[in-house]
Amino acid sequence: DSAVGERFTRDHDRPLSKAGRADAISVSDKFHQMGWIPELILCSDATRTKETLQIMQEHVQGLSQALVHFIPSFYSIAAMDGQTAEHLQKAICEYSTDEILTVMCMGHNKGWEEAASMFSGDSVVLKTCNAALLEAAGKSWIERADRKAYCKIQL
Repeated sequence: DSAVGERFTRDHDRPLSKAGRADAISVSDKFHQMGWIPELILCSDATRTKETLQIMQEHVQGLSQALVHFIPSFYSIAAMDGQTAEHLQKAICEYSTDEILTVMCMGHNKGWEEAASMFSGDSVVLKTCNAALLEAAGKSWIERADRKAYCKIQL
């Protein structure tokens, strides 16, 4: 159905709103205050997500040094029930190395909230432009993926 395809394209290419820009700056300020700087960023290739990342890189010292991969499937997987967590685990294991300790994944709801809840085993609520810091122990990303994470902080 071409109407469905057009809606997908329009939403995927929708720019960040004025409120979204303000939210990105607010979350950037919290990242900066906490010293939460990822070494690897895996990001949806949707326009508004890329714009959010750009704003964050402008406002958080050190964030622009992170290795960034734009992953088209991060946009579509978020709409599929129960699929985002496994997809994120595979992407992190594929793009990361064991020397990388902090990875930031940027994407869309409802899947991201669902994934954070599945990883932590607790209910995590993620609204627009929210972040959750999940921690898991392990010597490798594969080992960490097999363990429950805990939600340390929600922004």
